[in-house]
Amino acid sequence: MLAGALTAGCGGGYHPSGPFRDLPQGAPPEVGPPTSSAPAPVPGEPSTPGSREDQAGDPNVVATGLSVPTGLVVLPDGTAVVGERDTGRLLQVFPDRSPVRELMTVPGLDTAGDGGLLGLALSPTFPQDGLFYAYVSTATDNRVVRFPVGGTPNPVLTGIPRGPERNGGGLVFGRDGTLYVGTGDAGDPALAADPASLAGKVLAVDVFGRPVGAGPVFSRGHGDVTALCVGGNGEVRATDDSATGPDEFDALTAGGDQGPGGVAPVLRVPEAEAGLAGCAVSGPYVFLGALTGRKVVIAELDGSGAPVDDPTDFLADRYGRLRTVALEPSGALWVTTSNRDGVGVPSADDDKVLRVLPPSSAADSPL
Repeated sequence: MLAGALTAGCGGGYHPSGPFRDLPQGAPPEVGPPTSSAPAPVPGEPSTPGSREDQAGDPNVVATGLSVPTGLVVLPDGTAVVGERDTGRLLQVFPDRSPVRELMTVPGLDTAGDGGLLGLALSPTFPQDGLFYAYVSTATDNRVVRFPVGGTPNPVLTGIPRGPERNGGGLVFGRDGTLYVGTGDAGDPALAADPASLAGKVLAVDVFGRPVGAGPVFSRGHGDVTALCVGGNGEVRATDDSATGPDEFDALTAGGDQGPGGVAPVLRVPEAEAGLAGCAVSGPYVFLGALTGRKVVIAELDGSGAPVDDPTDFLADRYGRLRTVALEPSGALWVTTSNRDGVGVPSADDDKVLRVLPPSSAADSPL
């Protein structure tokens, strides 16, 4: 059962290699619990558009009126924090559909082209340090910064090439505490093959931005790494949004080349159904947000990491362009829409954050 597989969490511990830098990072985060003391409600299947339930308010829509929510992380208390690409705002979203809470605005963004706030991750020691990591675009580069809520963003990794398009934004911590950073080729595919460039790569650094392993380049030959996720075995996986042709879902290895003639992708999604921009893994199941396809692509992988069958569609054409996907440890799927990005056709209450059960019987859900 898919619902049973969703209970599989990622294990492993994190042991910092040294003390955190003594940097001025502002006040500690002010992240509160849901407004009700009751457990988070169990999400159900999405309502049918035009039904009585839909007219009364879709119970799977937990936030509305956002502007291009691009990164989302689930906090230990069961709430989520989402970042808006163009405004840089960080908003706390509640599973009980309470009004969103504005936490701060990340300063210094350059939102030209597809730039802005492009990815979020929680520190591997978040309960102790309260730090967020963000992948952002400035006027001169793409970079990773870290900060607590209300604090000043401090640079972790700078100098990632900035282009008018294809700026990447994937960000995830591995099970050992390594920070993986997915970049784009900045509109110049030759940079992806250039070992001296940080463009078109997945980079591996520690919490201070220092290279892990042989160097910061973990894999190369990518077009636009829009999202990264980690499987139960610790394997790092990526969505690669191609400039032309099918998009790819890749399983990455240190030193791997994902360019032409290199490592074959796990899955290719046809261009008309793709625009891959979100990635989450639970057990053998992979959930991919597809902007162009206006859906979540679900694939089941076998023990070797190959697809068991053709992918299936979830939430197809219900909410428009779907971007970030994230999973709660208990199995609920959080999804952001991206209908105000200049490409989609927004409804009056877009953009939205959804919290919904993946396909399975709600009665069998562990929630």
